[in-house]
Amino acid sequence: MNNRMIHRGPDAGAVMVRGPVALGHRRLSILDLSSAANQPMADDTGQNWIVFNGEIYNFAEIRHELEASGSRFRTHSDTEVILEAYRRWGADCLHRLNGMFAFAIWDERRHELFAARDRFGEKPFLFAPDGNGGWVFASEANALLAHPGVERRIDRRGLAQYLTLNYTLSDATLLEGVRKLPPAHFMVWRKGRGEPEIYRYWDLGGHFRNKRRHVSEAAAADELAELIDDSVRLRMVADVPIGAFLSGGIDSSTIAAAMSRQVGSDFVKTFSIGFSERSYSEVDEARFMADYLGVDHRDRIIDVDMATTLPEIVKLCDEPIADSSIIPVYFLADLARERVTVCLSGDGGDELLGGYETYVADKLLHHSRWLPRQMTSVMAEVAERLIPASFAKVSLDYKLKQFLRGHGLGPDRAHAFWRVIVGEEERQVLLRPEVGGDIEDVLSPFIDAAAEVADCHYLDRAMYVDIKTWLPNDILAKVDRATMAHSLEARAPFLDHRLAEFAASLPVDWKLRRFRTKHLLKEAQRRYLPGQVLDRKKRGFNAPVSHWFSGRLRDLAADVTRSGKLTEWVRPEAVDVLWSDHLAGRRENGLRLFGLTYLGLWLDALGGGQHHDFGGHSGLQ
Repeated sequence: MNNRMIHRGPDAGAVMVRGPVALGHRRLSILDLSSAANQPMADDTGQNWIVFNGEIYNFAEIRHELEASGSRFRTHSDTEVILEAYRRWGADCLHRLNGMFAFAIWDERRHELFAARDRFGEKPFLFAPDGNGGWVFASEANALLAHPGVERRIDRRGLAQYLTLNYTLSDATLLEGVRKLPPAHFMVWRKGRGEPEIYRYWDLGGHFRNKRRHVSEAAAADELAELIDDSVRLRMVADVPIGAFLSGGIDSSTIAAAMSRQVGSDFVKTFSIGFSERSYSEVDEARFMADYLGVDHRDRIIDVDMATTLPEIVKLCDEPIADSSIIPVYFLADLARERVTVCLSGDGGDELLGGYETYVADKLLHHSRWLPRQMTSVMAEVAERLIPASFAKVSLDYKLKQFLRGHGLGPDRAHAFWRVIVGEEERQVLLRPEVGGDIEDVLSPFIDAAAEVADCHYLDRAMYVDIKTWLPNDILAKVDRATMAHSLEARAPFLDHRLAEFAASLPVDWKLRRFRTKHLLKEAQRRYLPGQVLDRKKRGFNAPVSHWFSGRLRDLAADVTRSGKLTEWVRPEAVDVLWSDHLAGRRENGLRLFGLTYLGLWLDALGGGQHHDFGGHSGLQ
């Protein structure tokens, strides 16, 4: 298991076996580069052992508090601070940690294992029974699959979720028996207790429900700007070179500008990736922003053989996440790793501050809910027949068709539907009869999350749902896997929990002002960013897969989706319909075909038993 973690931690690795527990760790050195900070690490009593993946940004502050109470430290690492904080405060230590993390501590005195995941799920934590009364855990599925007790059976619930969304939700994975520890949760394994006990330690919902009283919008904008600056300051603490991803949009520009104010523009390195398909490339916008800030900028246009590259990405990025942006993030991480070990990103800004166009769709739905469902259904059918697919990035025709299809579902289910790639009826047609059948409502995790804040404004519910579903299971999982494939650490300043709690407490109108997304963030950054960045329409960070399936990926994708292991799960004739409609321009099926191609490549590797060495955090048996 540990040997399959090397790319997540190329600098050091070790395994500790102590009684009933075995812990493995691969290290990417960020803080305290000495061997004294290697893991697994024990405290000075030898009774507590830790394996830890991530960063604790306020570790110096916690260390100072612990030292004032008599604690002594042998290293300058955040790992030792977690270990001592657990020893002093137990599970309550989690409330003090500002960071991204997945860690496990073997408490020999209690004879139990304590494991936890950060508030938003920036770092992964998967676990499974070993078939022999014990448990194994890791950061990625392929580390688990090295254990002989973890079987390679496909989970029907996970498969239904994946086909619907191109990723899996909540605790589900594509592997039967393998689960994800949810964000903001910890678990305790005790000998002889069977299933681990799982508890939630933090809830953002309370901040959505209990709005703060703000003096004024201008004062709130100032406070937001200060929180962003402090979050960036904390995330620039490292003993290795650090940079930033820069797309030229408001989120990444906000982070790069804050970094420049912290250390000076000459010391900030930024990176961007583009495509030859111009509607998908943001290189020009990134260059403009880099010139405006005066930072040291590098960019690259992706011009590779995707038929060769995509299988490699699938192997390196573990369990499938068929978000097309995993491709540019993968190449962006490769570019950045040439010069830095850590990069800051703008992830989280859209969910917390109202940046997605789906929120505009939610608002349009609210104001047009008087339209009869029969009318919008007819309009959806007419749009499908008469409006050709353009294959452009987040095209108007795609948005219009998706909006009309989801219009009659009600606000919470419609918001979930905006994320759907393959609808329920289409999924049943796609799956073989013996595979489909009675599968629970795939969208229930979205609906359950909305119910947690049922008394909130419909837009607050939508943002909370995205923070609980889309953000950890797609966005953050994709970024973690694509960056760690290149031994690059990504940090997200917008996901500082103080900033998130503040954003949740804001009035909805300060986030989506009429149809202007991220209103308060734009006001907070007006003194730092040029108007053309503040007023630029959001474009997203996607790959032109719809174009590729008509060209450079066509042969590979056609072969993978019409043969191999995938055909054991889906009907070839249903896949043929997707292909013919896409190639004829009747329907844009790029994301559907991408999801199937990604799944097929992964199934072929899984079924053949071939797995590249790639990372997990640690293993327990």
